[in-house]
Amino acid sequence: MIKARTIKDQIVEEIDSLSKNVIIVYGPRQAGKTTLIESILLERKEKIQKFTGDDLFAQDLFSKNELSSLKRALEGIELLVIDEAQRIENIGLTLKLIIDNLKVKVIVSGSASFDLANKINEPLTGRTKTFYLYPFSYREIKNDYSSVLNESLMEEFLRFGMFPAVHNLKGEKEKQDYLIEYISNYLYKDILVFGKVKKPKKILDLLTLLALQSGKEVKIPELASNLSISQKTVENYLDILEKMFVIFNLRGFSRNLRKEISKMSKYYFYDVGVRNAIIRNFNNLKIRGDAGDIFENWFIVEKIKAEKNERNFPNFYFWRTYDQQEIDLIEEKEGKLYAYECKIKEKSIIIPKDWKASYPQASFNNINIGNYFNYL
Repeated sequence: MIKARTIKDQIVEEIDSLSKNVIIVYGPRQAGKTTLIESILLERKEKIQKFTGDDLFAQDLFSKNELSSLKRALEGIELLVIDEAQRIENIGLTLKLIIDNLKVKVIVSGSASFDLANKINEPLTGRTKTFYLYPFSYREIKNDYSSVLNESLMEEFLRFGMFPAVHNLKGEKEKQDYLIEYISNYLYKDILVFGKVKKPKKILDLLTLLALQSGKEVKIPELASNLSISQKTVENYLDILEKMFVIFNLRGFSRNLRKEISKMSKYYFYDVGVRNAIIRNFNNLKIRGDAGDIFENWFIVEKIKAEKNERNFPNFYFWRTYDQQEIDLIEEKEGKLYAYECKIKEKSIIIPKDWKASYPQASFNNINIGNYFNYL
């Protein structure tokens, strides 16, 4: 299934603009970056040259930072594409040399954002335009499932996630195998290569703990104790996993109340299929005790995707008070507050009294399996 991705038109618009920015496409492995870029190149009329950071020739050419070699290799080229650019040493300095001296537009992509960002952003400060490609969003594929009953659709999404490859596979066994292989072949290897981690198994153990307490506040000392490592190491591992697009962090929201919790964090997975693969649980939702947690994770990440894909960048939080009043997701956008409480089953939810009193102008939305699509 080759789908039109939401950010495609935005990238094309940037290519067609007169800016001299390097276009960066970030995202997790297997999210479809190469497919997206290929679909764009098929429609271009410029003379194009494409390299991959896995290729030894490309590594040699773009790591030397030699203008004469670059001029010879890119003579007549109008659009340069470098896939997996994070694998090339000194790539940021070389790209600066290219855009400062050659009449060529540049697209680079990478899956390990912390590595790629460090190599590119510093030399190219103010000269980049960054796009994020995540696994499929609900918006991007909902029409392909228009004939599927809503409960069956959510069963599919919440068990196997949103990676493009999953939606090209038919059998449940194939989907499970793909996601488990994803952890072994991509996630684990990236941890070894890019994270420079001495004990990569500890990161996988950390992911298991996060998966089992999805949607709950994370206490670093507790994680460190369970893993028998230091708090500083846990913080470092969490940072690596965020920059590898495996998990993301929600902070507590606070404006008015002294009893609002603002320093705690919750961690969610960018893809619930990966989360299920980590704990090796692909059971039907009806027999799972964590179905509500998965739905909450899925909706929150879909809400974030929907905004970022349209290049909107609101702030997202959770809200809780010390006396246990809480709301799953707070969106702060254009000076307004939107609250979302996620419950997989349809039932009435009372707005927390302190939220209603402190933020009377904020909206409050009860999200469930019967109405989630109205908010994505």
